[in-house]
Amino acid sequence: MSKRNATPNPPEGAAESNKAWSNAGLPDGGRGADALHRDLATAVIAFHEALARRVGMSGAERKVFGALAALGVATPGQLAKASGFTTGAITGIVDRLERAGYAKREPNPNDRRSLLVRPLQQDKVYAAHQPFFRSLSHSMAEMGARYSPEERAAIHRYLAETTDVLLQETAKMDEAASKD
Repeated sequence: MSKRNATPNPPEGAAESNKAWSNAGLPDGGRGADALHRDLATAVIAFHEALARRVGMSGAERKVFGALAALGVATPGQLAKASGFTTGAITGIVDRLERAGYAKREPNPNDRRSLLVRPLQQDKVYAAHQPFFRSLSHSMAEMGARYSPEERAAIHRYLAETTDVLLQETAKMDEAASKD
């Protein structure tokens, strides 16, 4: 039995545009894709927030630290683009990461007006998170084994396409905001 909480009604118009999903006879009591998407987003955020707390970070700080670790070194603008946060938010997040010893600012040798940010203590963060990612991977593999290869392929396509749609809709919102 699911432990998901009841979610609020979808925004106006969402129910009509998603009618095929909402009455699909799904085992969730017919709550529909919108509610499941919200539940998934909440669960992902909760997992990452819990991981972040293991090393004294917030979820936003962990997200930026992860982007920084992947990039190796980055300007604040590059971190904003990689994380989806504004450059103003990046300033505050990097301030906190630097105070906690997880990042270091240094002058950009190619541009005197710019700074570079380097990740620190990557091994510590990796070691703290690895057991939880191992457990998650194991649990996800067990769950995935309950599906046929064809079903897993369909799930994979759905998740990939969902990600693409979310990125496209985010870009639309950003474009509209820049025109306001």
